[in-house]
Amino acid sequence: MKELIYASATAQAQEIRTGGVSSRELVEMHLKRIEAVNPKLNAVVQLAAEDALRAARRADEDLAKGMLRGPLHGVPITIKDSIEAAGMTCTSGTLGRSNFVSASDATAVSRLRGAGAIPLGKTNLPDLLFAFESDNLIYGRTNNPYDLSRTAGGSSGGEAAAIAAGESPLGVGSDAAGSIRLPSHFCGIAGIKPTSGRLARTGHFPPPGGLFDALWQIGPMARFVEDLILVMPVLSGVDWLDPAVVPMPWRDPDAVDLRSLRAAFYTNNGILPAAPESAAAVKEAAASLAYLGARIEEARPAGIEQTYELALGLFGADAGAGLRELLQACGSRKAHPLLERFLSMLGARPLAAPELGRLLIRVDTFRSAMLSFLEKYDLVLCPVCADAAMPHGTTFDHLEAFTYTMSFNLTGWPAVVVRCGTSTCGLPLGVQIAARPWREDVALAVARQLEADLGGWQRPPL
Repeated sequence: MKELIYASATAQAQEIRTGGVSSRELVEMHLKRIEAVNPKLNAVVQLAAEDALRAARRADEDLAKGMLRGPLHGVPITIKDSIEAAGMTCTSGTLGRSNFVSASDATAVSRLRGAGAIPLGKTNLPDLLFAFESDNLIYGRTNNPYDLSRTAGGSSGGEAAAIAAGESPLGVGSDAAGSIRLPSHFCGIAGIKPTSGRLARTGHFPPPGGLFDALWQIGPMARFVEDLILVMPVLSGVDWLDPAVVPMPWRDPDAVDLRSLRAAFYTNNGILPAAPESAAAVKEAAASLAYLGARIEEARPAGIEQTYELALGLFGADAGAGLRELLQACGSRKAHPLLERFLSMLGARPLAAPELGRLLIRVDTFRSAMLSFLEKYDLVLCPVCADAAMPHGTTFDHLEAFTYTMSFNLTGWPAVVVRCGTSTCGLPLGVQIAARPWREDVALAVARQLEADLGGWQRPPL
């Protein structure tokens, strides 16, 4: 029975529906797993054990009456601690919000509850989310379940570590520069950044809006791609609060003909070449699709080498003034050293209006050129990061390694990560699958096939 905690959320839901396990039993199994491994990981930083057990009891009672709440009926989940859940603290990793208790659910959490999911607790992240490591002054750092001396990534690193280690089968994170995809790569799970405008971000802190609004999305994370496919329709759609959401129809990944796809792949984005092992994982993924009959070419979008300059230009357009004001508004009198280092990188002065205007034109030109590349291809395969998970405290020494994800924040395209290999040090190696806007179905169908062909998630040695 204990092996059930390593099954997909889809399989766990099926076991509940058919009477193989009760929701209460499943919640208790995950709470025991958290008790056993979380002291090593520090991934789950808040527990709502009593609330979860009460919800599980209600789920079992409802099922006994023939009432099924949805596709996740009775299944436990975790939530990144920048996404509000009623009655739980939402710190976003910053000191001034240490005691901030959410009065209501974020849209994503409300929809997951409506589908029958049961929140177990919150997971760790960096101070105000601005780092590629999950470490803050409230909860400390999260460790990678495959090597405790290495980072689980950021900003959704606690979520990725918890899912990889069996503390939760499914969770929700957010991504403005790779914050879902990089932790998924580092921890060997699956994650998706949907198309900009696909999911409502209401109830996330920092909130949507402003200069970075088009760069980021909320998205699900899981050990198995089938769970991403299960919950994306649950999460998608307008909530009449987030004005950026576009009511685009959802397409079924089961309808995608993999043999008809045209794919490009690259292992060097013109900024920093991928390490040999990461490059090999991408090439093996490309070969796997080619074997099925997809048309594969090695090609890189022209101009993608501008990613680092453009992304850092946007983040630093105000020289960090907005972040500093946010810290002050939260009451955070001290910031984590990783956030302080990020702020120190953003320049001494904000861009003048003409400078900002020119930067925004360059970003739009970049987006247009990238979109033109997709006239010939249905998807792009590339590294998630130039390397596998890094030692704690070193990510700011390797910022260019993270530009492989930043490109698709700038474009707003959907991008999925799935584990396709293992380094010689035993660390997971993910591959990133980016698709045309609103074609999450293509990226997910490809990710599911690569997971089947190349192994996907592997249990960590905890």
